[in-house]
Amino acid sequence: MTESFRTALEQGQRFLFDGSTPTVLYERGVFINRSFDEANTVAPELVLAIHQEFRKGGAQVLTTNTWAANRLKLKDYGLSDDLGRINRAGAELARKAAEGEAWVAGCLGPLGVRIEPWGPTSFDEARDFFKEQVEALLSGGVDLFVLESFGDLNEIQQAIRAIRETCPLPVVAMMTPNDEGQTLYGTEPEWYIRKLAEWGADLVGVNGGNGPAPLLDLLRRFKEVTDRPLVLQPSAGLPRMVDGRLLYMASPEYLGEFARQALLLGAQAVGGCAGTTPAHTRAMRAALRQDQAFLEAKPEPVLRDSETPSVTLPFSKRSAFSGKLHRGRFVTTVELVPPKGSTVDRLIDKATRCKAMGVDAINVPDGPRAMARMSALATALLIEQEVGIETILHYACRDRNLLGMQSDLLGASALGLRNILAITGDPPKLGPYPQATAVFDVDSIGLVNILSRLNSGLDLGGSSIGAPTCFSVGVGANPVAPDLEKEQTRFRYKVEAGAEWAITQPVFDTESLFRFLEFSSAFKIPVLAGIWPLKSLRNAEFMANEVPGVLVPRSILERMARWEAPEDQLKQGFAIARELIDAIRSSVQGLQIAAPLGQVELLEELVR
Repeated sequence: MTESFRTALEQGQRFLFDGSTPTVLYERGVFINRSFDEANTVAPELVLAIHQEFRKGGAQVLTTNTWAANRLKLKDYGLSDDLGRINRAGAELARKAAEGEAWVAGCLGPLGVRIEPWGPTSFDEARDFFKEQVEALLSGGVDLFVLESFGDLNEIQQAIRAIRETCPLPVVAMMTPNDEGQTLYGTEPEWYIRKLAEWGADLVGVNGGNGPAPLLDLLRRFKEVTDRPLVLQPSAGLPRMVDGRLLYMASPEYLGEFARQALLLGAQAVGGCAGTTPAHTRAMRAALRQDQAFLEAKPEPVLRDSETPSVTLPFSKRSAFSGKLHRGRFVTTVELVPPKGSTVDRLIDKATRCKAMGVDAINVPDGPRAMARMSALATALLIEQEVGIETILHYACRDRNLLGMQSDLLGASALGLRNILAITGDPPKLGPYPQATAVFDVDSIGLVNILSRLNSGLDLGGSSIGAPTCFSVGVGANPVAPDLEKEQTRFRYKVEAGAEWAITQPVFDTESLFRFLEFSSAFKIPVLAGIWPLKSLRNAEFMANEVPGVLVPRSILERMARWEAPEDQLKQGFAIARELIDAIRSSVQGLQIAAPLGQVELLEELVR
């Protein structure tokens, strides 16, 4: 890497650490009666290949295969005399795999004995054992040190001191908690996270545990007591014995969603512990790539050239939809997902029925849930041409670089598509193609800037495009975002960049929506509330557990569960939707209603 890890850390860069090399070694035939660390010297090609897989999966920090390579643990395998060789080889293999594209972290774990005051090993003795391993790793070439899976705060203190007394490299220090956040010795999380920072660790946090979910709760607690950068590296859940092997059950997709949530909540680094493989790293990398687009988004002012005309049409005249919003009319839109194939007859029939019901516009999602479907732009054009109803084209940043975005948008303008909802897009890990590449050159804030420039007659380089585009620019909003303060800041940025209206994620919690509306009212742009009629209990559980940015209260899930018959669950789902609409109608300027499984005939009672 061209800059030091410490410099990147101080600049606020987000990091993705690798997963568990011992887990992959175990999967490939190195069993638990052997020293995983010894593989550095007896199976170096295997260790090197695993490091390379983690790097290709997106890991920015490769951790040496030396977690148990201290003298006391190696002694159990008769390898204590090989300590220097094993650690040095571990660092050299990780360095070779990095190929200048990742940092190398020397990994230290607990000594495997009790130290004072719990056992006979003194602080000085423990520190000397750690120093011996630190010096061996330094000789192999590392960029930083990682202390993993410590349960004793006294012991990790000696490890930190050993590094600090030996070299100036950055230190990442992590304790291993139970589900309540306490360590093996009962130390409370607020206390140990403060002490790790006080003792000089540069990045502090937790790893391991019983899976990802408890670590997110700990992150919120950590943020209240320290401003030190935070790291979370969960295990892939609790292991289970399957055919004589220990297997971890948390899927890569689950770890990817964890990473997304952790970064949204303010973690500066994520990674994996026991049970995590290069597949988990790839899924987490997609979340990091999306987060990087968030971080780089800025509310840049729209550049204007003195010879370039301003927007040719005011907002009220850019489209029928924007005209209705400008006049304060309550609008209703229906979301219709593009088809999986190239046949659009059924879609056109649904759009025609929506028009007959008095719907104002058809929302056309762009690759929702990272699914491969017909182009949203082509779908929107076909609906407008065949049905004669306006569309709202969702345009995602996931799949296109800046040049592709500009080309698409200029084409949309030439084709007469006027209403654009700027969205960042779901990362590929959420769909059936988790290994697909996500671009995310910019996020939705950057996209709004692009649209505003085009509306001012300028391309991305500031050159005139001739007649300016006339887009009506909308954005998404999430009233139940994990980090509501960050969501509100991003919403402000979107408006400053040029957003003129907003549509929320599906709303099931009216109180959260009202809190958001109280905040957004200062920006004086129309807000449409997302409404998702629940078709069944299964549909409700899917929304609650699988759709990012959606919160389904427990009370709604329990209400749906009271009914067994599918037709009764459907009635309850629509009753809930009607109650939500009645409660919020006077506070919003419109609704975006999703047709459950595309069945628009069910929506008539909600559209009236």
